[in-house]
Amino acid sequence: MITKKKIEHRRRQKKHIRLRLSGTAERPRLTVFRSLRHIYAQLVDDGTGKTLLSVSDLTKEVREQVKDIKGQSAVGKLVGQMAAKKALALNISQIVFDRNGYKYHGVVKAMADGAREGGLKF
Repeated sequence: MITKKKIEHRRRQKKHIRLRLSGTAERPRLTVFRSLRHIYAQLVDDGTGKTLLSVSDLTKEVREQVKDIKGQSAVGKLVGQMAAKKALALNISQIVFDRNGYKYHGVVKAMADGAREGGLKF
């Protein structure tokens, strides 16, 4: 069970991280959100306030491949690879990684590794 204390700590961490990070048109921000069951990734251009693309394990392309995979880290890696594939289709090769207040391990790390393997440079 997630307590209020944990949620508040992640919010404070997120605020501190976002003071230092921002995405531009040339180098958008890859932000991560994870729930207990799913993982989501978005590429955001903070200059215009637009989401360039979004991928999750619930999107149609990924959902078909997730059926064969076991473990959330493997799913996170697949989501990262799919985000990289879509970003390269938009001619985006360099990004800024926003872990969104989560610790850089487990699913978040797997997603970042998948994005790197897909061809994105952090």
